[in-house]
Amino acid sequence: MSGPSLALLTDLYQLTMAHGYWKLGRAEDEAVFHLFFRRAPFKGGHAVAAGLEQAIEYLTRLHFDAGDLEYLATLTGNDGTALFDPGFLEYLGALRFTCEVDAMPEGTAVFAHEPLLRVRGPVLQCQLVETPLLNILNFATLIATKAARVCSAAGGEAVLEFGLRRAQGIDGALSASRAAYLGGCTATSNVLAGKLYGIPVRGTHAHSWVMSFDDERTAFAAYAEAMPNNCTFLVDTYDTLEGVRRAAEVGQQLRARGHQLAGVRLDSGDLAALSRSARALLDAAGFPDAAIVASNDLDEHEILKLKRDGARVSVWGVGTRLVTAHDQPALGGVYKLAAIRGDASQPWQYRIKLSEDPIKVSNPGIQQVRRYCDGDGVFAGDVIYEETLGRGGDVHRIEDPASTFTPAGEGEDLLVPVLRGGARVGAAPSLAESRARTLEQLQRLPAGVRRFQDAEVYPVGLDRAMQALKASVMAAARGQG
Repeated sequence: MSGPSLALLTDLYQLTMAHGYWKLGRAEDEAVFHLFFRRAPFKGGHAVAAGLEQAIEYLTRLHFDAGDLEYLATLTGNDGTALFDPGFLEYLGALRFTCEVDAMPEGTAVFAHEPLLRVRGPVLQCQLVETPLLNILNFATLIATKAARVCSAAGGEAVLEFGLRRAQGIDGALSASRAAYLGGCTATSNVLAGKLYGIPVRGTHAHSWVMSFDDERTAFAAYAEAMPNNCTFLVDTYDTLEGVRRAAEVGQQLRARGHQLAGVRLDSGDLAALSRSARALLDAAGFPDAAIVASNDLDEHEILKLKRDGARVSVWGVGTRLVTAHDQPALGGVYKLAAIRGDASQPWQYRIKLSEDPIKVSNPGIQQVRRYCDGDGVFAGDVIYEETLGRGGDVHRIEDPASTFTPAGEGEDLLVPVLRGGARVGAAPSLAESRARTLEQLQRLPAGVRRFQDAEVYPVGLDRAMQALKASVMAAARGQG
């Protein structure tokens, strides 16, 4: 849909900086950048990493085509002359992505300040991909996290993603459907997402089907005649409980023809009370297995409230508040330079972003994240360390550097190679495999960290060598100001 080249899907300042590196002869300087977020979304305690496969597709296809270069040649600076040198545009025309990329696999539980992704290679290339990487990973991680929360609230009951008509444009809808499935949703109403990503699709009819007939019973009977293997009737066009009764009547006719009433859908009103009454009516009519699907501006908080109120819902249709991340519209991930050098024969020069707000102070060095577990396999703490310095010593908690913890066992490094020389390392996991990883990871989180409200802070810290490096780089950076 977007054409063969997405190289211009970036902010102009990425290109102006790239031009500057090229003009100063620094385009091939080696750099290391990390992508991370500073606060977990939705006031929770964790996020679900997502969007990596889309990011890899973008990076491996990155190129500037003739139309891109022709457009860039038309841009002018403040004096009205060409913004970019012709030689730079020629350089871009031959450019292909050759960096190393290490990342957390999709479906990994991730916490604030931990790099989801690390890019190492020529500084010009690292810089060019900042905006698209943030665009892809921020949104996908946000929606996957929201979906995981919604599915957790549903407590194992199916969650259908119904957000296409309310999503933020075509690509927003597709990205949201993919991320929602990765986060735990069972299916989507988005048929194009089903085709592109292999996600199960679900859906029956709308109010307009019922309204196009003279009465509701006739509408249900006509749909059953046309689609006998897909009968979940939307029962709230007129009177909800009468609609349930009519659905049961048509269900008896379906059964006589060798088919089954799949269920009924409630889309308005007091869903808790209506679902209880609907369950009683369906059971009395001989349909104890017929599902009750509920929709209507649901999210994790509303689902929990309905459950507390005794709702008898077996399938949850969640749309607007899922695909738009209703209560937090952006993740706020950032992409920061952490080390640079002229070439491999030179020592690294470590870099840090300072701020009067401690949460905005970045970490220097070539970072890796190691995760430790307790004896039952529950995640117990993560350590960010500098790869060239090795790992060891007490760990200083990021939210309170004066507080330390000592992890036990060997642990597991979370950033794994995905691109080398711009080429894919190993086979891509399927979306179903990444979805399974999400479910497995969330089960291993401490219960307090999984809470929607007042979540416990999961232990994340810098090891002794990394903490010392950060302190020395901070001191040096303050002297440069």
